[in-house]
Amino acid sequence: MSDVIVVIGTGLIGQAIARRVSAGKHALLADVRPENAEAAAKVLGDAGFEVSTAVVDVSSRDSVHALAGAATAIGEVTGVIHAAGVSASQTSIEQILHVDLYGTALVLEEFGQVIAAGGSGVVISSQSGHRLPALTPDEDMALATTPVDELLDLPMLQTGHLSDGLHAYQLSKRANVLRVQAEAVRWGERGARVNAISPGIVITPLARDELNGANGAGYRRMIELAPAGRAGTPDEISTVGELLMTERGAFITGSDILIDGGSTASHFYGPLAGLAPTPKDDAAQ
Repeated sequence: MSDVIVVIGTGLIGQAIARRVSAGKHALLADVRPENAEAAAKVLGDAGFEVSTAVVDVSSRDSVHALAGAATAIGEVTGVIHAAGVSASQTSIEQILHVDLYGTALVLEEFGQVIAAGGSGVVISSQSGHRLPALTPDEDMALATTPVDELLDLPMLQTGHLSDGLHAYQLSKRANVLRVQAEAVRWGERGARVNAISPGIVITPLARDELNGANGAGYRRMIELAPAGRAGTPDEISTVGELLMTERGAFITGSDILIDGGSTASHFYGPLAGLAPTPKDDAAQ
């Protein structure tokens, strides 16, 4: 049986990390849209990787549980790349919470029950979680440790407490990092590790659409006023993903790495601090 790398969300970031860590292993590519998984499978398969595909809805426990079962039927799950999500510009508050917040917690729980000793996981979060004002210790604890199926009932996640889609997105991404910290303890009991990556604006087809769309000025402002002065690439995110998922990162678990070209630094301490944000500013990934 093969060692298995499960890739949930088969966009360019998920694919880029998979290419770094899947040589000699079986990459199970899962997406809510089967055509996305099949397209990624063709690219990776043509490059010599052993791949198969699955459909998964991360907002459904039955679906995520089935994916975990499909993965273990192939072999030992030695890696999980969770790159599925929606943004504030794409959908409703409810969908953001179900996919980005609940879905991430669900993936961490289900795959934390099957990850092999020595295995590792990485969750793609966002710079947006770093821009939310500090929560109370009780709120942090609730987001980190509330049983998954009770998460969406938390008072802080109800409609009257969320100002808009951006607020829901920021809160979801903050929850991702908190959840990774808490789950690292449980994954550690199996001899496995899990970490998060918080990217800034990374050039993908979605990002290009946004840059050329009605809200493109907000994106371009973030890029121009960040210390790096440019957007990132999926390959740059995959460099961090490779570190976290291989033996070179063996002492790293329960952590989050912000990789945004200094955009968050500019948001708090530089030229972006004096400018009013737009919904696309923080939701960009």
